[in-house]
Amino acid sequence: MSLPTVHDRYSVDEIRSFHDNGYWGAESLHALVAAQADISPDKRFMFDSTTAYTYGEMRDQSLRLATALRKKGIDRGDRVLVQLPNWAEFSLITVALARIGAVLVPVMPIYRDNEVEYLLQHSGAKMVITSEQFKGFDYLGMYSRLRTSCPGVEHVVALRTSGAPDPSVALSFDDLLDTPADLELLGPDGDPDAPFLIIYTSGTTSRPKGCLHTFNTCRSSAKTIAISLDYTADDVQFGPSPIAHATGLVTNMLLPLEKGASSHLMEAWEPVEGMRRIQEHRCTIAVSATAFLQMMMAVHDPDKNDLSSMRAWVCAGAPIPGSIVEAAEKMLAGGKVLSLYGRSENMVTTMCTVGDDPIRSITSDGSALRGAEVRIVDADGSSVPTGTEGDIAYRGPSHMICYYQDEEQTTALFTPEGFSRSGDLGYMDSDGFVRVSGRLKDIVIRGGLNISARELEDLLVQHPAISDIAVVGMPDERLGEKVCAYIIPADGSAPTLEDVTSFLRERNVATPKLPEHLELVDAFPMTATGKIQKHVLRKNIADKLG
Repeated sequence: MSLPTVHDRYSVDEIRSFHDNGYWGAESLHALVAAQADISPDKRFMFDSTTAYTYGEMRDQSLRLATALRKKGIDRGDRVLVQLPNWAEFSLITVALARIGAVLVPVMPIYRDNEVEYLLQHSGAKMVITSEQFKGFDYLGMYSRLRTSCPGVEHVVALRTSGAPDPSVALSFDDLLDTPADLELLGPDGDPDAPFLIIYTSGTTSRPKGCLHTFNTCRSSAKTIAISLDYTADDVQFGPSPIAHATGLVTNMLLPLEKGASSHLMEAWEPVEGMRRIQEHRCTIAVSATAFLQMMMAVHDPDKNDLSSMRAWVCAGAPIPGSIVEAAEKMLAGGKVLSLYGRSENMVTTMCTVGDDPIRSITSDGSALRGAEVRIVDADGSSVPTGTEGDIAYRGPSHMICYYQDEEQTTALFTPEGFSRSGDLGYMDSDGFVRVSGRLKDIVIRGGLNISARELEDLLVQHPAISDIAVVGMPDERLGEKVCAYIIPADGSAPTLEDVTSFLRERNVATPKLPEHLELVDAFPMTATGKIQKHVLRKNIADKLG
């Protein structure tokens, strides 16, 4: 099946304009790595607590891996699902796939059987690259179970194995890296305007949508963030955000690559350990959900933790309370706290820069960056007056090509002028700064993770003790939001929170998605057309929590 191309989204004039203005580049991902390797071959590029790659090693080993994958039948346009923690190998795999022209399908480590099965089937993945185990979970066991329902998966590749894996179960990643590079077999380099990434995002439906990006649509965000942060080769990125997520991929990998900087990945978040690593590696920049910064603040000891190397911490996923900005900048010894608002469809929508008035990170989520336009629109797609709440809409060089295999929802995104509706509510001031005020999407954002309310509702309505269910977000100081379940019990029943979470665990729902509070009610507040008024429920639980 042929994949959509950049010409399916952008006109010839738009494509030419994006290239002429430098928003898009002529270099492939591998070519960009090779260019940095020519400048600083021995400089450390990506590293975690145990594994590191210099720019030279990333260039050379990615060619060997690309050759091995090509010999296993991976070709241009083939999808490869990669489910890994924040390990340095993730970047090596990404570069190798791009060299072939294959499409990366990243999946965060928290996802389990039901979710992964859908992503395998929907993406049509031909190969899986994963860890043997991580944090006690058996990934090879899961993929062995899924092979029956996902016959398109021809190979599973295992990283960091305790021994040689059973060849009937998985190939050894280390063995693949022993393959000599064969440039003739590899053929031409990947095209930066060809499909590069399918990243899945949850929305109002029970199934995630796959955002199909080119390398250039992803790189354009890294370029603009670099300008906004005055980024240089001397920076050291600190990466607690999952590299398998849109934010982590752009900021932990592509941003430092753009300037020839270094990037330290943290495999699993723990705030005390995070501060130790920042101090050890003299990290300078981080981009994460606001919750990461708040968790650090809760355990920070100025007598033990030196965070003075950090010159900017960019918070995404939720507005930053003013008190957090002021306290965090004191903790960072004067480092700036900046806000960013984005989505998987276009990575970065608005951002506060190092040159903006510091008050902007308290009062807004930033403004549109170089080459992009942002409008606040009504239901018809028309711009609303300044200061009026509406749908935050984007147009620019970082927008995806489409929702993969979903023409209907792709078409529904756009206004008549070609702006992409976000489903997030906000308003814009006279200077173009945007404040996110709510959302049309039915999701809960827990520590930067988008959780589909519909997905949980569709499962829980099957519980014999539940007559009806409504899932909403409840405020949480540390994570921004947690999942709250409003339940109308079946006759004679009174389900407990443990009943609900056990039911979902049995269906392999990831732990961060589980409800953490339950409210039993006799009825839901309804609109005249019979829709549940979830804003009333959100206000109700917020009031109860004080």
